[in-house]
Amino acid sequence: MSGHSKWANIKNKKAKTDAAKGKIFTKIGRELAVAAKAGADPSTNSKLADVIAKAKAANMPNDNIMRSIKKAAGELGNVNYEVKTYEGYGIGGSAVIVKTLTDNVNRTVGEVRHIFDKYAGNMGTTGSVSYMFENKGVLIIERTVDLTEDAVMEMALDAGADDVIVEDDVFEIRTQPADFSSVRKYFEENNIALAEADILMIPNDKIELSADQLVTFYKMLDAFDDNDDVQDVYHNVNLPEEEEEE
Repeated sequence: MSGHSKWANIKNKKAKTDAAKGKIFTKIGRELAVAAKAGADPSTNSKLADVIAKAKAANMPNDNIMRSIKKAAGELGNVNYEVKTYEGYGIGGSAVIVKTLTDNVNRTVGEVRHIFDKYAGNMGTTGSVSYMFENKGVLIIERTVDLTEDAVMEMALDAGADDVIVEDDVFEIRTQPADFSSVRKYFEENNIALAEADILMIPNDKIELSADQLVTFYKMLDAFDDNDDVQDVYHNVNLPEEEEEE
């Protein structure tokens, strides 16, 4: 598969989470609680199992994971969280998708629209930019001396993955969303540690922004990151290598 791996952007995201783990754990905790409302047993609730894998990849402590799952039958039992996705354009015509988990849609849509407007963008309608992205399951495995490229390729093939992108420090396994759970489970059962495990929206192509535009774009990303209702943000901007490697 051609194109630059998303791992560089993921590393940038992980660097930020290391500085604010509490915020990330809170957001993943909300995902866990919502997923667990359909059943607290990950062996029979594949969505919950997927979110647990995401939590573990983010180094979320097991106690936090179990506490979040228990909340589904407790304090969140009467809270109706909704998954809402918003699309729009950032500065320079960049395509941006914002996934939220909210108990107040009116509040959230207003805040998301405000962030787009504040940083030289505008919120669009459903479908306005999502056609530029593709949903893919993504598993990131860090390279070690004991894990060869051939071994990872063979496991990915056996697991039913679509593709393997080989980089200097990681292997990126891509799957169809419907196959994500089974592929993830295959690697876990083979005792392969996952540095990232999630279904992501990957841009078909990336665009370049000027240095000044990038300053505004980063401010917009930070504003979305600071919003408690925002779970994930996807975009098609080619972030500079020096920023990605932080």
